[in-house]
Order: sequence, then C-alpha cells, then structure tokens
Amino acid sequence: MTTRAVVEELLRRIGEGDPERIAELYAERIDWKLDWPEGEHGRAATPWIRHRTTRAGAAAHYRELMQGHAPGQAATEIERILVDGADAVVLGEIRQTARPTGRSYRARFALHLTVAQGLVTRHHVYEDSLAVAAAFAADDASHAR
Repeated sequence: MTTRAVVEELLRRIGEGDPERIAELYAERIDWKLDWPEGEHGRAATPWIRHRTTRAGAAAHYRELMQGHAPGQAATEIERILVDGADAVVLGEIRQTARPTGRSYRARFALHLTVAQGLVTRHHVYEDSLAVAAAFAADDASHAR
C-alpha cells in the first residue's frame, strides 16, 4: 500500500472507532509522541496523552481517548493530507466533549505519520493542548454546566 492509502485507511478506521482495528495499521514498534507540555495541564484527566512505543500502546490510546470523551459528540475535519515519500502530514480540527466536565472544545492539529511496509511507524501529534486542557480542567467543572 502507498503512504496515502495507509493514511486514508487509518483515518477511516479512526472514524469507525474500533481501537483494535485501528492498531492493526501500526507497526509492532512505533515512535509515538504527542506535543504536550511536560508536567502541566492535569495529565491525570487525560491519560491518553503520553508517548507510546508499541502497537498495543496505540490500541490503548484509542480506548483511553474514547473513555475520556462523550460518545456521539465528536467530529473531525480533515483539511489536507500532504505526502512526501514515506511521510505524511494530516492537517485538521477536532471537536470533542470532555466526559468528566461536559465541556466541548475545538483543537487544530497536525499529525505527522511515517509509513513503512504498509504500517505506521511514526505517529507525532501537534495540537492545541491548551484547548484540551481547559476542557478537562477540574477547577472549572462547576462552570461547565
């Protein structure tokens, strides 16, 4: 499969929401990073936001992400997929609702993927971490409803 085909299939599976099927597209060993300030923004409320190194870790990410957000209250707009050889960059915006607080948020993102032998070997996310952190912040929970 081409880089673009793998990326498009990954995005399709993410949209379907089955963590195990999504993880099938990742290599056994992956370079997974999320651009998030170290030690800040109440990481206990967002356990999916951490570095990973395995396919099993990728599946866990998607399970934890789903558990942290209100079902049926999410949307993702993909604006562009740029491909250069084995590398792809996906640009877009996510809209989610934090399950613990009920607060909705929008966050722009860039996702840098690398594909080798039909599997994703790099998954680096750059997103509006302040928007995510604000939605999950416990100290503002009383104002969310």
